[in-house]
This record gives sequence, structure tokens and C-alpha cells, in this order.
Amino acid sequence: MNKVYLSLGTNMGNREQHLKDAMIEIDKKLGIITNQSSVIETTPWGVENQENYLNQVICIQTELAPLPLLQVIHQIEKGLGRIRKQKWEARIIDIDIIFYNDEIIEEQSLTIPHPLMHIRQFVLEPLDEIAPGYIHPRLQKTITELLQNLPDEESDHIR
Repeated sequence: MNKVYLSLGTNMGNREQHLKDAMIEIDKKLGIITNQSSVIETTPWGVENQENYLNQVICIQTELAPLPLLQVIHQIEKGLGRIRKQKWEARIIDIDIIFYNDEIIEEQSLTIPHPLMHIRQFVLEPLDEIAPGYIHPRLQKTITELLQNLPDEESDHIR
């Protein structure tokens, strides 16, 4: 079994329900959810004029390899109503792979660890709640260290 951390986010419609629906689909199609953070509300990152997000990080155990995992994640997002038009647009649901075991993966369609996770408080804060001592395989720092070293301007996004 593979240990995977996923980040979930939503800023459209019934945000709480979208997170619940995503968790149900993840449990059905990806693997067993073994841990989950609290839900936090954040302002949009990288864009303006959008509703606030609800964000959460979960840990799953899955038998899926990284690329098939990503394909099923995209199917789940589409099934829940996500339409991809442009980068960082408002979304019903967003599911990102943060870590896959302790692996470093660089494919055209997939980079693990997630290449921006270490500068996103909306990922680090919930991840620190459930895996504070996890060591980022590329940066060789714990999640707590990454959160503590986050630039001050990133902390403005948490509500």
C-alpha cells in the first residue's frame, strides 16, 4: 500500500458538501482515508475576485500507482462538476497530490511532491495538523519547519 497526502479545496456553491462528496468518492475509488485535517477557510491564492476557499488535507492508503491515481482524481473532480478552463479559476473541487510515499516524481503531467505546496499556507497548515514531522523528500525539512519558514505575505490567506 502507498501512503498519499491529498489537498482538497473548494470555493463554489455548498463548499462543505463538496468536501464531503469528494471524501466519499476518494474512499470509494482511491483507497482508505486514514487521517484528515480540520477544514480551514482561506482567501484565493494567486488570483483576486473569487470567493474564499475551504481547504483540507487528507492521508490515504492506496494501491494505485501515481499516474493512475492522478487519472482517477481527475475523474472524481469531473464527476463532482469541476470544469477546467484556466489556471487558478474558481472550482467546485480541487484535489492535488501533495506526497506519494517519500517519492520524487517528475513526469510531464505530474510532479510529486507538489511543486508549490511548500509556499502555500492553505496546504501546510492542515498538513502540519496531521503530519507535522513528515519530511519533505526534496527539501529535507519537516512540515512544521516549512510552515514556520513561510513568508509573511502567505499568512494573509488564512481566515
